[in-house]
Amino acid sequence: MRRITVLILFAAALVLGGCSSKFKTYNGPEVTRVIVLKGERRMYLLHHQKVLSTYAFGLGFQPTGDKKFEGDGRTPEGEYVIDRRNPNSKFHLSIGINYPREEDIKEALEMGRAPGGDIFIHGEPNEKKRFVAMQGDWTAGCIAVRNKDIEMIYAMVKDGTPISIYP
Repeated sequence: MRRITVLILFAAALVLGGCSSKFKTYNGPEVTRVIVLKGERRMYLLHHQKVLSTYAFGLGFQPTGDKKFEGDGRTPEGEYVIDRRNPNSKFHLSIGINYPREEDIKEALEMGRAPGGDIFIHGEPNEKKRFVAMQGDWTAGCIAVRNKDIEMIYAMVKDGTPISIYP
């Protein structure tokens, strides 16, 4: 009986050892800024002037230009802050960007439009069959990375981290 129990525990350890959590840990230097270069499709996580990690990404379905209003398919440009995280995102994991700022709201209202919101750096859709058709720039204005990348970004980037988004 003891031998069967040991075998069951060993098998369970193998199975659980093969499963990886989407919640990674990071014990390296603090990420002090995120730089997003939309034209290059490159995101840099920095500790002061040192690049810690680089990631490729997709953007909104209209990637050129600054976000002006809800539904325009553009990703905001400018200086923002990471202000929230969603471990139960429809897109694996996500971290929020504090769009819209006051100036974004004012600009949209001057155009007679709503500014929109819910701009995130996120992973792939949990509903994989939808993802097959979503290659390249497919979001509504977010910054989309691979699931393994958002797992590391989620671990490394804390709320309050500045993010600069450039054309």
